Amino acid sequence: MLNKNVNNTLDSATKAQRIPVTNISTPTSSRKIHIREQKGQFQQLRTGMNSLLVALFFLLPFISFDGRQAILFDLSQQQFIFFGTTLWPQDFTILAWVFIAAAFLLFFVTVFWGRVWCGYLCPQTAWTFIYVWIETRIEGNRNKRYALDKAPWGSDKLKKRVLKHTAWGAIALLTGCGFIAYFVPARELYIDIFSFSASFWITAWVWFFAICTYLNAGWMREQMCLHCCPYARFQSAMFDANTKTVTYDAARGESRGPRKRNEASALGDCVDCNLCVDVCPTGIDIRNGLQYECINCGACVDACNQTMQKFAYQPNLISYTSENTLAGKAEPFYESYKFLAYGIAALIMISVIAVDIYNRNNIELNVLRDRQSLYRETLDDKVENSFTLKIRNKTQQTRLYRIYVSGNSAYRLMGEVDLKIHPGEQLDYPVTVVALPELLDSARNDITFTVAEQHNYSQASQESSFFAPI
Repeated sequence: MLNKNVNNTLDSATKAQRIPVTNISTPTSSRKIHIREQKGQFQQLRTGMNSLLVALFFLLPFISFDGRQAILFDLSQQQFIFFGTTLWPQDFTILAWVFIAAAFLLFFVTVFWGRVWCGYLCPQTAWTFIYVWIETRIEGNRNKRYALDKAPWGSDKLKKRVLKHTAWGAIALLTGCGFIAYFVPARELYIDIFSFSASFWITAWVWFFAICTYLNAGWMREQMCLHCCPYARFQSAMFDANTKTVTYDAARGESRGPRKRNEASALGDCVDCNLCVDVCPTGIDIRNGLQYECINCGACVDACNQTMQKFAYQPNLISYTSENTLAGKAEPFYESYKFLAYGIAALIMISVIAVDIYNRNNIELNVLRDRQSLYRETLDDKVENSFTLKIRNKTQQTRLYRIYVSGNSAYRLMGEVDLKIHPGEQLDYPVTVVALPELLDSARNDITFTVAEQHNYSQASQESSFFAPI
C-alpha cells in the first residue's frame, strides 16, 4: 500500500507522497518492480547509447556493399559476408578470436568501470527501457502503474493493457525480423513476413525471437539480470579497490533521515527520499552497499544529485567512485595486476586476429587423387596420374585462375589450365599429369599444385604424390 503520509523531503510546497522503505520492491520481493522515470546526465548518456545501438541493430542489414547486403550470415551457402569480405566455415576461427578479444576487452573495462556494459550497452537493458517507456506513456507514472495493478478489471484497465501489450508485441515482432535479417536478405524478409508469404522456418524463427523479446523485456526484465545473466555472478572477480562502481558515501550520508528544505539538521546528507530505490531497474537499495544486482546504469546517481540540488547539498552522495577514492587513497590504476593481465590478453587476441586476417587466402584448394588407380601407362611409354582439384573462389567477384604443377621438371599438365570461377563457387576440376618414367626419382614422387589468380598475387598450393612403375 502506498503511504498517504505527507512527505516534506523533496518539496514541502507540493507535499509529494512517498513509499516507505519497508514496502520498497527488492530483488527478493514478489512484488512487480515499476521503475520511476528519471532524467539526468547519466540517463541521457544511457538513452543516447541505447538508441544508437537499437538503430544500428535495425539499420545495418539494409546497408548494401558491392550490390549485396553488407552484413549477412548466409546459412544456406555456409558463408558470412561482411562488407565484401566472405568468411567460410574454415575461416570462422577469425570470428572465434573476435569473440575472445571482445570478452577480454569487456573484462578490461570492467576493472575500471564495473558493469557499465550492463547499464549502457546490454540489449536486455535497452529493450527493457523501451518497454518501460511504452508502459509509462500508456499507463502513467510509477504510482499510477502500481494503482492500475491493484485496480479491478474494467474497460479503462482493459483498454490500457490491450494497448500496452499490442505495442509490446509490435516491437517484439520488429525485433524478431531485425534479428533474422542478419541471416536472410533483409529487404525481402520484412515484405514476406508482413505479407504472410515467408517460408515456414523463417516465420517460425522470427516469431521465436519475437516471443523471447516480449517475455524478456516485458515480463522477466530484472529477473534476467538477477538470475539468468552469468556476468552478474562472476563480475566481482574482476573488481579491485580502484574499480569505479555506483557507490553510496555512507560516511557523508549517515545517519539518514527526512527533513524540510533549508532546515538545519544534525543528520547526514541522505534525506531518505528513496528515489534511488524507485528508479533502480533491479529494485535494490544502493545504500546497503555494493550488490551484484547493480547494473551501474547511474539512475540512482541522477536521482540523488537531483535531490542534493534541491537541498543545496554537495552533489555525488551516490556516484561512480572507487573504494580507494572514498578512502582518500590515490593508487595508480596501471599498478593493478588485473589491469595488466586483461590488457595484455586483449592485445594478444587482437594481434592474433590481425595475423589471421593477414594470412587469410581468397582461394581454397584441395587436391584429391584418383581412387581407381595409382597410375596409368600410355601407349607412348609415359605415365599419367589423375587428380581432382577442388577450387573455391572465396570472394564476391568472378575471378580468373591458372593452374601450375611443380616438383619435377618432367611433369606436364594436360588440358586447359585457365579457369573462370564465379563468386563463392567451388569448382571440381579433373586434371591429368603425365611424365616420362626415366625422369622420375622413384616410384612415389612429390608434386605440388598451385592455383594462382591472374593479375593478382593471391594463390594457393597443396602437395600430393605422383606414382610411377617401380
